[in-house]
Amino acid sequence: MKTENLRINQLSDQAYENYLAYLKAMDNKDVESYGTFLANDVEMTFNNDPFGKGKEVILSGLGKYWQSFASIEHDLINIYGSDRNYVLEAMNHYTRHDGKSVTVKAVAFTDLNEEGKVRSVRLYMDTTPVFA
Repeated sequence: MKTENLRINQLSDQAYENYLAYLKAMDNKDVESYGTFLANDVEMTFNNDPFGKGKEVILSGLGKYWQSFASIEHDLINIYGSDRNYVLEAMNHYTRHDGKSVTVKAVAFTDLNEEGKVRSVRLYMDTTPVFA
């Protein structure tokens, strides 16, 4: 994960560290670790398509999705919002299975529940180049 390009971060130090751990689990494609951040009733949407609802459904889907490319690295640009509701602007650097590197602009809206678990994620990015 790259943080040296982060311009604006409106999260508290504790929320920021928690978010970095969440993103690290994604960068490592570690489904089990990623699952520790999710509420049981989590919902996820990619662009206009519902990805799934419920922790087990999301983890199963992400496990398959993460296998469709060799690696991902988040390059953080801006984090706006509060400790419970925030949006990340990032450049996501993918390595495809053929070894080609592709960078995709991405925005992710994240809402946490009262226990601090992710209850909703709405991702907006065009991953067409990743799978071309």
